[in-house]
Amino acid sequence: MTQSSTGSYPFGDLLALARQSWVGQMADGLRAMGYRDYRRSDAAAVRLLARGPASIGRLGEVLGVTRQAARKVVDGLERRGFAATARDDRDARQVNVFLTPEGAAYAEAVVAVIGRLNRDLVRRVDPADLAGADAVLRAVLADDRARRLAGCLARAAPGRLARAAPGRLAPPAPRRPG
Repeated sequence: MTQSSTGSYPFGDLLALARQSWVGQMADGLRAMGYRDYRRSDAAAVRLLARGPASIGRLGEVLGVTRQAARKVVDGLERRGFAATARDDRDARQVNVFLTPEGAAYAEAVVAVIGRLNRDLVRRVDPADLAGADAVLRAVLADDRARRLAGCLARAAPGRLARAAPGRLAPPAPRRPG
């Protein structure tokens, strides 16, 4: 039985609960693969970085957060050995972030778990209902940045992940906390 579409429909609440469930399923899937410290920002961050290095500012733009918040995401990835940073050799003010080999493997695991969750969903939901849900979710994307991000993340596929730091960046020695 379908509820009629009204202004009192709890769409936002259901969307928030679905997101919370999805993040939990992501964490469970990654934990089963040996990654015990999944964070909500990881999926978008490592999929962006899998396409190549990005500045901290660019990462913040894609994540929709401030540079300071993006720096915290990067610090977390660095502490876990998934990313490293280096000053841009053309602009010393810019710090570029790239995946380490461990980070590239983590990105592949993230993409694999997302793929499995998506396949599981497709098996449980009628294609017409899924198309309707897709249309509704895209309608919720309120700005061009969110729509671009949705398109960008959809293009990150397992076979297209960058495995090494780019040639123009020399990977720095790992930073020691403290």
